[in-house]
Amino acid sequence: TEVTPEVGLTSKYGGGFISAKGKHVVVIGGGDTGTDCIGTSLRHGCKSLINFELFPAPPDEQDKRGEASGNPWPLWPRIMRLDYGHEEASHRFGADPRTYSVLSKEFVSDGAGRVRAVKTVQVEVGPDGRFAEVEGSEREHPADLVILAMGFRHPE
Repeated sequence: TEVTPEVGLTSKYGGGFISAKGKHVVVIGGGDTGTDCIGTSLRHGCKSLINFELFPAPPDEQDKRGEASGNPWPLWPRIMRLDYGHEEASHRFGADPRTYSVLSKEFVSDGAGRVRAVKTVQVEVGPDGRFAEVEGSEREHPADLVILAMGFRHPE
């Protein structure tokens, strides 16, 4: 029924806590903040959970040859990692909650001022580094609670 920055799940926000109990939860963003939002939503007893990541899925291992991956050794490896929230979601719902290369386009109202869904589109990274929408990939995901878990990558 709401869109909120992540702080409301774990601390007082607007005079009270926000609960994910029985809700379809959408977490937009990743990293440690996204993982914490996933884990907290699960512990609250959410009905469903999905995590949107704008960027493509990282590779399973780092490029050790120093090729043009943009992440050669010895830099910190940008690789696929399974954190505690992803693992808990996999146990509860049978799959990793992360969905990659997804752009959130619109919050859909229920007509009474609450969110009921999030409209998304798949994106691809072009040769110029810009995102391009994939035609025909639009979807609508049920959402009673949308958590914005962004920060280090400029949420604007």
